[in-house]
Amino acid sequence: REQTQGNLQLLREKLDSELEFDRDELRKELFELRFKSSSEGLSNPARIGEIRKDIARIKTILNERRRNIRGAAPRT
Repeated sequence: REQTQGNLQLLREKLDSELEFDRDELRKELFELRFKSSSEGLSNPARIGEIRKDIARIKTILNERRRNIRGAAPRT
């Protein structure tokens, strides 16, 4: 849980453009892992869940900023 809180704090410090870039990179990695898992299997299948959660965290932060929730304003 502490690691998640630290990771969340680091994400909140990033600019919107950095978060969008990270989200896109994670989406590519998720696609590659799903493709690989269907064809040959994965050494760490839990990584798919981790990536999905990271994408959700980033999307949540971006949405909070767009709606000015929790006092978060868009960072350009």
